[in-house]
Amino acid sequence: MDYMSDLRKILREQRAQAGMTRDQVGAAVGLSGASIASFEQGRMIPQPDTARLLDELFKTGEKVRRAVNEAREDSRPPWLRPWTDHEQRATLLRWWEPLLMPGLLQIEEYARAVLRGGWVVDDAVDRTIQVRHDRQAATVNRPTPPALTAIIGEFALMCTPPEIDREQLKHLLEISHRPRVQVLVVPRSAGLHGGLQGAFVLASLPARGRAGYVDDQLRGRVVTDGGDLDQLEVSWEIVAGLALPVQPSRDLIAKAINDHD
Repeated sequence: MDYMSDLRKILREQRAQAGMTRDQVGAAVGLSGASIASFEQGRMIPQPDTARLLDELFKTGEKVRRAVNEAREDSRPPWLRPWTDHEQRATLLRWWEPLLMPGLLQIEEYARAVLRGGWVVDDAVDRTIQVRHDRQAATVNRPTPPALTAIIGEFALMCTPPEIDREQLKHLLEISHRPRVQVLVVPRSAGLHGGLQGAFVLASLPARGRAGYVDDQLRGRVVTDGGDLDQLEVSWEIVAGLALPVQPSRDLIAKAINDHD
């Protein structure tokens, strides 16, 4: 079932029954008319607070909220859903990225630049950004987030347009000061090493459970085989051993910010 189509239909029908324009609906819930258009066209999904306000505006009980929850679940690619469930349950996330910023730490402008430079078609970019935003809200931005250690290669600090990169780096530096977040950098001087074979994430789950996630040009996959997880643990130890400590890593990020001034 296409729950996004159901949401679009509900929003258009309720607005028509209320005799309101998109601008009027937007003003009533604290958004622009363009935002309402993006909901009705299926490019974006309302946030929970917005869905509640729309239900109150249209006097639809919880109809919009139910449709939003279903559309949000439906918007995640099938291959991603098992991993996002692990992300939300994790007590510790360990993320290695040799070339890019970790997805949970990306600002919207940076994510858009990455997606538009890859395989994602234009009309899917907004939906993909929405999914990433929801993942951030369910992990690093929730009131009791999991511990996160993100290790990135130094190249990730310098590979996007300056006007985007500077804001992304400022966000990275700010989030590195959160109590449950560590951001470490592997300097270019580390040379060739095993971690350059690709990005991955390790999740520590309740009751000593664990899972991994690896990405490629087509899709990501969840890793649960014990032997494969052991290999990812070895790779993690390699990059962790090469990474700068917390404060020197912050200093390197700050230097990259200043280089964009």
